[in-house]
Amino acid sequence: MIKDRTAIVGIAETAFARRLEPSETELASMAILAALEDAGIAPSEVDAMSSYTMETTDENEIASNLGFGDIRFFSRVPYGGGAGCGAVLHLAMAVATGQANVAVAWRSRKRGSGPRVWATSKDRLGDGYKYTRPYGLVRPVDELAVLTRRYMHEYGATRDHLANVALACRRMANNNPRATMYSRPLTREQYMAARWIAEPLCLYDNCLETDGALACVIVSAERARDGRHRPVYIHAGAQGMSAPHPRMMNDFCGTPLRSPSYAAAHGLWLNSDLKPGDIRVAQIYDAFTTMVLLSLEAYGFCGRGEGAAFTENGALELGGRLALNTSGGSLSEAYVHGFNLINEGVRQMRGTSVNQVPGADSCLVTSADDVPNGALILRN
Repeated sequence: MIKDRTAIVGIAETAFARRLEPSETELASMAILAALEDAGIAPSEVDAMSSYTMETTDENEIASNLGFGDIRFFSRVPYGGGAGCGAVLHLAMAVATGQANVAVAWRSRKRGSGPRVWATSKDRLGDGYKYTRPYGLVRPVDELAVLTRRYMHEYGATRDHLANVALACRRMANNNPRATMYSRPLTREQYMAARWIAEPLCLYDNCLETDGALACVIVSAERARDGRHRPVYIHAGAQGMSAPHPRMMNDFCGTPLRSPSYAAAHGLWLNSDLKPGDIRVAQIYDAFTTMVLLSLEAYGFCGRGEGAAFTENGALELGGRLALNTSGGSLSEAYVHGFNLINEGVRQMRGTSVNQVPGADSCLVTSADDVPNGALILRN
């Protein structure tokens, strides 16, 4: 059991932009060094590392470049946007069980200026895609558009509900100096007039395309008490794959709207002292607005099919029922496979967010709803 036995004591990120000059390795190194500085810990003390299987940076190169000591634990977590919370969870388990003392997790990506994964022949011919690519479901947004249409048909959700998510995230970003790509306010009229990316998903239902890197530092709860900042405890964490174990969409299940988040949520709440009703702020993976509706249901904030209605009446805004993605999230701050959601969860628990939720003492962070994923509960 990892409950409150470890804490995040350092966070950092580079600038976010459509195009940054440094390489992904340079960006990762910058973010990790800054996170260690934030924690007040020397690079030579790091003995555990974790990132994404889609991460292009190499553990040996990072450790060598930054002057780490002997590494006693390292891992990588698959499924792109599903990996962030899992990488932190792996390190929390390593520290909690004595496998490591100082651990760093990171994600570096040049999505804004780099290649599109789905445009490669390897991806198009992969076994998991033989049943979708020939029918025009080439990009992630194409698959999510089909899922969104199904959700609208079954539960009566409308584009106004999707707009509630996009607008809430944009308003958070408007207060965030790191969210330089989408600094202008977004109106409902602008949302409705935006061009389609894959109907019924428009431009503002899709995440940004960003270059940048982020990192965090994890130590034991005992060591965290002497840190530079208020400790942010990793209260609970889980990973999940829902049967019949789809790669992107549950195409072969009688209930395709039951995402892998249901499996992650079961493990998360099982090992937590908290319940959904105790959570007042959440960083929910938002590569597409639809994911937020599905995650609200999967993590128990509302019933099946009620995610759309949950967004009404300002529920996701500051002062609402559940403040959402208070940095702006993937929709309006940056898209680095959701790692910015982890760092923002830490800021909320430190009390330093630009959109601080008064009195919030716990925060849910989730990874991508539609692939095998993970989740964390942070608390102060």
